[in-house]
Amino acid sequence: MIPAAFSAPGRFFRGNLHTHSTLSDGVLAPEEVCRRYRDEGYDFISLTDHFVGLYGYPIADTRPFRSNSFTTIPGAELHSGAMGNGEIWHILAVGLPEDFAPANAPHFVPVEGQETGAELARRARRAGAFVAIAHPRWSGLTLEDARMIDAAHAVEVYNHGCAVDCDRGEGFHLADLLLAEGRDLTLLATDDAHLATPDHFGGWVMVKAEANTPDLLLAALKAGHYYSTQGPEIRHLEVEGQHVSVTCSAASTVILSGQGSATKAVHGTSLTQARLQVSALNGSPWARVTVTDRAGRRAWSNPFRLN
Repeated sequence: MIPAAFSAPGRFFRGNLHTHSTLSDGVLAPEEVCRRYRDEGYDFISLTDHFVGLYGYPIADTRPFRSNSFTTIPGAELHSGAMGNGEIWHILAVGLPEDFAPANAPHFVPVEGQETGAELARRARRAGAFVAIAHPRWSGLTLEDARMIDAAHAVEVYNHGCAVDCDRGEGFHLADLLLAEGRDLTLLATDDAHLATPDHFGGWVMVKAEANTPDLLLAALKAGHYYSTQGPEIRHLEVEGQHVSVTCSAASTVILSGQGSATKAVHGTSLTQARLQVSALNGSPWARVTVTDRAGRRAWSNPFRLN
């Protein structure tokens, strides 16, 4: 069995799905944000400015910045309703239509009578967006909070801006708990770049699609045809009987993780292939792979089923 990201037709395209500009609290204009990502070798970007009244509920029109080799997907970071800690929800929505109706979210503080985070996420998904729970550790998200967002396609498991600026960049614990409850979720790495600090070019997705177009990329994201990385490449992944075989760029560690404490690791020097025993996962119905290079940078597969 080959997970869909490695069996679907097409090639991998590199993209960042969480970025801000001067349309909200970023420091660079949309055109310059797109230029920097394009010139750093990215194939696509989604500009996801904060969708609140303070900034006029922006969905950036980035179509003028597309080229034959670089494209953009419209999006926004949505806000409405209170989490358990009293703070407002942050929900990433990539592929929003330009006429998406604003929530009653005048600022970054919950107000009485506004949509809940769950309602807003459902509405974004119905509108055609790829929906992700943003930076759960930075937000102080609880498992009870996350259970409410039943429309999410993904959890943002690595947020480079949150890692750089406050050491709260990861969401794997929350994602693994949701997976253990049977949720069908993928794992997303992003920058959340505002470009005022070194919060950019640190985490991205590699999306398998037949062409670098917004519609095909968005469909591939929804289908889980991608992996996330800080640099290492996962070139192939396959379940072969009682083993998971991984082909990757030069790595020092390849880890197979499952439910609870179940893991199996292979360590070495300049590893480009690894075979890991499924039996080490103690019957976990799902698994995911982490590849780490000698600089400590990691890549993560999406979860895949073992039965």
